[in-house]
Amino acid sequence: MSDAPPERIRRIVHIDMDAFFASVEQRDNPELRGRPVAVGGSSARGVVAAASYEARPFGVRSAMPSVRAARLCPDLIFVKPRFEVYKAVSTQIRGIFARFTPLIEPLSLDEAYLDLTDHLQGRSATAIAQDIRALIRRETGLTASAGVSYNKFLAKLASDQRKPDGLFVIPPEAGPGYVLSLPVGRFHGVGPATAARMERHGIRTGADLHRQSLEFLTAQFGKAGRHYWHIARGIDHREVRPDRERKSIGAETTFEHDIHDLPAAQAELAPLAAKVWRYAEARELSGRTVTLKAKYADFRIVTRAHSAERPVGSAPELLGRAVAMLPQVLPDPRGVRLLGITLSALCPLPDEPAPEQLDLFG
Repeated sequence: MSDAPPERIRRIVHIDMDAFFASVEQRDNPELRGRPVAVGGSSARGVVAAASYEARPFGVRSAMPSVRAARLCPDLIFVKPRFEVYKAVSTQIRGIFARFTPLIEPLSLDEAYLDLTDHLQGRSATAIAQDIRALIRRETGLTASAGVSYNKFLAKLASDQRKPDGLFVIPPEAGPGYVLSLPVGRFHGVGPATAARMERHGIRTGADLHRQSLEFLTAQFGKAGRHYWHIARGIDHREVRPDRERKSIGAETTFEHDIHDLPAAQAELAPLAAKVWRYAEARELSGRTVTLKAKYADFRIVTRAHSAERPVGSAPELLGRAVAMLPQVLPDPRGVRLLGITLSALCPLPDEPAPEQLDLFG
């Protein structure tokens, strides 16, 4: 009989604001309520930063080119982003979180993890999550969805379960079984390309993933395979890490089919640059170093970086700097299965944007 103490059960909450940017615009402009709204530029090179729930049935999603969004939803109303407003509201919401716990890990302006384990004060994590949602609605006029569980992976899954304006709890005894029933595409960290690769191996659900050995998953998916093995069992030991000083901002994507030519790679970099810049701009940040990451079909990774005296001043400039490094990684007979862009040497956003970059490949 073991004398080891029982494993401590954590109480983790994931709060996710519902269509945050678009909801703020609808709150502040009654004429937008009940109508399909996209926050972002409507120009030929514009990108949707957020879409209201009224726009989503048409297929409009964040990071989508604005031209495509307008084709999908002809009545879509484009609203210019007001990041200073979103940041102020986000700070207000974070203040609500701080009334309940100091352990807050913001993921972006509109979502965060909270660790309530040592801050329950005789109450349940579910009751506290309900109070947080009620306070957000009362003090900001906005709705939030919450997930409550014993680790970060499951709490985030739970917050998606009853969106918008919902709460869902996955208790410890239900966690492993809950994961088994879900399609792997629902798992945070499993993008469309990875889900497609898993499907080629007959892995469509958490149960299919659970049946795979650790050796098989690491052979097929590299270091991520160990993470997949754990989450298929409802295991996630990551701590809630408050107020991390961000040293870089990046995004990457894995392709369903390997890329071999420069124009295709440039097309894939465009939404990545938009995503990185959207995150940086919302925090009034820029950076002087742009890094391009490429992972080849044989899983070998190469990075190329370029630093400049002047920080990046716009999304097109960020894309231009990344595209300029593409000839250093492509063409390659192996093909590229992943591309990423990272902005580092962070600094305050420059007052004047840099001149727009030209398309290097015409």
